[in-house]
Amino acid sequence: MNIDYTSRRARIAPQLGLTDEILLVGAGHQLSKPEISDAMLPFIAHQEYYYLTGLGDAMGAVIAYDPMAGPRAGWVSFVPEVTEAERVWEGREQSPGEPLSKLAGWLAARKGRRVVMFGAPVAGVAFDETRTAEVRERYKHARRPKEPAEIELMKRAAAATAAGYAAVQPFLKSGVSERRIQVELEAGYFREGALKTGYDTIVGVGAQSAVLHGTPSRDRITQEGDFILIDSGAEWDRYVIDVTRTYVAGQPSAFQRDLYQAVLNAEVRAIARCRPGAEWKDIHFGSAIDMVGSLVAMGVMKGNPESLVEQEAHMLFYPHGVGHMLGLGVRDASGQEPGRAKDPRPCLKSLRQDLILRPGYIVTIEPGLYFIPPILNDPARRAKYRDCVNWELADRCLALGGVRIEDNLLVTDGAPENLTAAIPKTI
Repeated sequence: MNIDYTSRRARIAPQLGLTDEILLVGAGHQLSKPEISDAMLPFIAHQEYYYLTGLGDAMGAVIAYDPMAGPRAGWVSFVPEVTEAERVWEGREQSPGEPLSKLAGWLAARKGRRVVMFGAPVAGVAFDETRTAEVRERYKHARRPKEPAEIELMKRAAAATAAGYAAVQPFLKSGVSERRIQVELEAGYFREGALKTGYDTIVGVGAQSAVLHGTPSRDRITQEGDFILIDSGAEWDRYVIDVTRTYVAGQPSAFQRDLYQAVLNAEVRAIARCRPGAEWKDIHFGSAIDMVGSLVAMGVMKGNPESLVEQEAHMLFYPHGVGHMLGLGVRDASGQEPGRAKDPRPCLKSLRQDLILRPGYIVTIEPGLYFIPPILNDPARRAKYRDCVNWELADRCLALGGVRIEDNLLVTDGAPENLTAAIPKTI
């Protein structure tokens, strides 16, 4: 399904709240590799530019908007002219639009008007930073509900992701390295038609499963009972899927089963709460109370779950937010509800958004419980939460790692649609 970018721009324009300001959105420029060669780093057009144009390789391009000309006719795309060398060495083709050399004249004809700047800054053009911040928040909010074509792209990415997770199953055993798991997983995506991963794949074995953004290494699954955490997803035309599954090499212990079930139960309940009108912070705190209740039942924590969450004691084992928005990149258009200030509470520092859910939003739900030595060995935390934790038991689990389970949900008029339901959640 193709995206009609002309119609998208016409839809977005009135929501920006521009009057006589002009808008410039830059694609950005390619960077050379940090070495003595003529090789370049892969170019990725700025997300705010790509959303309006669909042009992924127009390096240095700018799309401009004059609200005085109307929501459809007011947009002009300026693109660089492709050189012969680029055609010969890279096979690049000319992108549609006006030559970039005409941008200076377009700006000169509107001299004296304030400029709002999105994407990569356009060299030599001053802009109103305060007004830019205001309009950017409007732009971000307007992008949050996904169009049918965007949802279709994410479903294709989800199918490729499911193929990768299915392909990796035979390799979740002793003797296999984190890197081998990554290779088999991503090969599954590519065989299904994906060209890239949505972000750098995370694989953590054993204690490394508690490293939230761990990089796959040559470390191998050394023993039966190791946790294996995989956080990865395929990309399809810049739209990404973001999934986490946690497995056990061999047979899990009773404690591992209980820990896994605690996270799974919290995830299932959080998913069910993803309905129109739901407050994201309520979903987050609900997941924290659910998992703390399980930790109390397991003997890891002590006290009333609601009270423990109020004291922020849950952050000892659940130090991140319940999820974020997803779409044109990871955390696409996350942030605050319009007019809402960032909640200053320390326990919400890592919560990526504070929104009211609406139909068309796509969000991740990813609760997790971890035994993280830098957190649990901190003397200040031990003193503050002396009576909230069975520290003897927690110390015995410091090498255990952690569990995270993550799915991607499309908010509808009724129950949410789980785009990643085809990836099993069992250990």
